[in-house]
Amino acid sequence: MHEMGIAIEIYRTSREAVLGHGPGRIERVRVAVGELAAVEPDLLSFAWEAVVAGSADSEAALEVDWRPARQLCSTCGEVAERASGSWLRLCPRCEQPLAVEGGDELDILEIVYEAEEPAVREA
Repeated sequence: MHEMGIAIEIYRTSREAVLGHGPGRIERVRVAVGELAAVEPDLLSFAWEAVVAGSADSEAALEVDWRPARQLCSTCGEVAERASGSWLRLCPRCEQPLAVEGGDELDILEIVYEAEEPAVREA
């Protein structure tokens, strides 16, 4: 399950981003996952829960924005007839070869965190 390695990297990158602003606790991380990225969103969410368990960020949620790939015909435009996970070689309307656009995303889109207030020292 390579989703575990991906979840670890998402957490490491998110934690570093938060620490760049000072101490804080991650509340939510939103990621884009494309249909062609070879990542199963449910497995990624499961791996995320295992990665953050027992940490200061144990309540942090991972939100996955699914990004489908599109098939395009140079003559007819987007081919909507394609079922998710299936691919057509030729346009069902004009039989021209189809191109694939998008669906390869694997990006951190947003990190929401709660900043910790610095401790006040008494003299």
